[in-house]
Amino acid sequence: MASRSFLFIYVLVMFCLAGMAFSELSDDFYHHICPKALPTIKRVVVDAVRKERRTGASLLRLHFHDCFVNGCDASILLDQTSTINSEKTSRANNNSARGFELHGPSWKVKLGRRDSTTASRTAANNNIPTPFMDLPALIKNFKKQGLDEKDLVALSGGHTLGFAQCFTFRNRIYNETNIDPTFRRQRQANCPRSGGDSNLAPLDPTPALFDSKYFSDLRSKKGLLHTDQALFSGGKTDDLVEKYSKNLGMFSKDFAKSMIKMGNIKPLTGKRGQIRVNCRKVN
Repeated sequence: MASRSFLFIYVLVMFCLAGMAFSELSDDFYHHICPKALPTIKRVVVDAVRKERRTGASLLRLHFHDCFVNGCDASILLDQTSTINSEKTSRANNNSARGFELHGPSWKVKLGRRDSTTASRTAANNNIPTPFMDLPALIKNFKKQGLDEKDLVALSGGHTLGFAQCFTFRNRIYNETNIDPTFRRQRQANCPRSGGDSNLAPLDPTPALFDSKYFSDLRSKKGLLHTDQALFSGGKTDDLVEKYSKNLGMFSKDFAKSMIKMGNIKPLTGKRGQIRVNCRKVN
């Protein structure tokens, strides 16, 4: 149901833009040429989240994984073909990327970007951060995308929503020492040493609510992923984690700014790229 809804949204926008090419992004791009686009998108997404609350987190992750591979160009949506090396089967996305009452912040998104005509599994494997990175590797990874340490911490706060699979945090709960003992036992109960790779655990105590408990958990050594706890491990991002844990307003504001910044990574505009008729295939 959700995938059909998203396809409907895409076809609607494509129809409105057919034959048009603009060289600049703007937050009112569809205002005159397709005034019903944004209300329709919002209605369908809200309905999808209402049906399955994980959808919100999944869409957020999908956007993140798209932008980190040659820019925000919807390349992650392309299926495998003889000429397309699909990103869907990259290490970070295979059997994981999905989304084809959150009450979080809102922001104006620059609109009018076009779709890529290719994809790169190799770039996805190289550019999307893994859940096993230490802080220096995370900082370096984000810097390659033009994002700084503040963006790293703010965008990592997106883990206030959603779940992670057992294989992504198994090593942390069995082999790492900077972890709360009770939290460790709770997660081990649903994530055995072998098997159960796809068993889920929430990334914070309120996985369907946009709040600051993710950061409070890091201060208590309850970060689920190695990369989560790396943000509060005696390094240069500790202070920001502490601030966000105490100030939801600050976190929400910075999260919105970083989402806009990430969304502006190498957009395709003007006559570059295309407007796909089917979001899964090149025209």
